Amino acid sequence: MPFVTLEGGEGSGKSAQARRLEERLRARGFAVVSTREPGGTPVGEAVRGVVLHPPGGAPVDPLAELLLFEAARAQLVSTVIRPALERGAVVLCDRFADSSLAYQGYGRGLDLGLIERLNAVATGGLRPDLTLLLDVPVEVGLTRRRRMGDVNSLDGEDVAFHERVRQGYLALARKEPSRWRIVDASRSEDEVADAVWSAVREWLG
Repeated sequence: MPFVTLEGGEGSGKSAQARRLEERLRARGFAVVSTREPGGTPVGEAVRGVVLHPPGGAPVDPLAELLLFEAARAQLVSTVIRPALERGAVVLCDRFADSSLAYQGYGRGLDLGLIERLNAVATGGLRPDLTLLLDVPVEVGLTRRRRMGDVNSLDGEDVAFHERVRQGYLALARKEPSRWRIVDASRSEDEVADAVWSAVREWLG
């Protein structure tokens, strides 16, 4: 069964859309496992707390941040994603390896080749079958995040950082159009949910 990931910048609505997509798939009889990065396991959730709310408030070094994400990713793949795929479930993941390329690569300036190698090690070569990029203008996304509250260390980065992340995602989608589907996430939640479902239904055939 397919492995589907949802990617996008801050305030793009990935988590809400993942829940709605899961509901639609379940309603049509699919077994679904939904998870997130960083997180999805006790190890991953601990990493999530460290990188999004660094102890002591000091920023995490970009390379250390990347390695923490990769450690959480390795645990998630080995204990959740691969076993679910082997059982025949559809796996939905809110962020995956592409997020490291977008954030730590395009955003923070780490070497993309290094990130790709580390991604391959952490995932054991596992790649999504379909990636939905929920694309939203940076200012719109950050405004949404501020309204939601619970601002984390990534939300606090400047607009230029978030613009680099957005452009990085778009570049990744252009390089691999067979896997990526770009969804305009600046619309209402219902409209985005319909567009997401349309893209998944078309991909499923």
